[in-house]
Amino acid sequence: MALRIRLTREGTKKKRHQKIVVIQQSKDRDANFIEQVGFYNPTVNPPMVKVDRERAAYWLKVGAKPTPTVKSILKKQDVE
Repeated sequence: MALRIRLTREGTKKKRHQKIVVIQQSKDRDANFIEQVGFYNPTVNPPMVKVDRERAAYWLKVGAKPTPTVKSILKKQDVE
């Protein structure tokens, strides 16, 4: 079971925001996820980011691989 940490789209047209979730790699973007580890809102200036660092670090340690976008978000939030 390959796990990914990626973004799931939420909100309405022109008012979108995204959840940072742990999900199986083979699932669709908006499918049921295992756990939500953060929140990302790019529509405000500066973009609002909230990440549960402990849970994100746990999933990275277990073997979940982040997408390139989530990897840059986690790097800015000092999650290793």
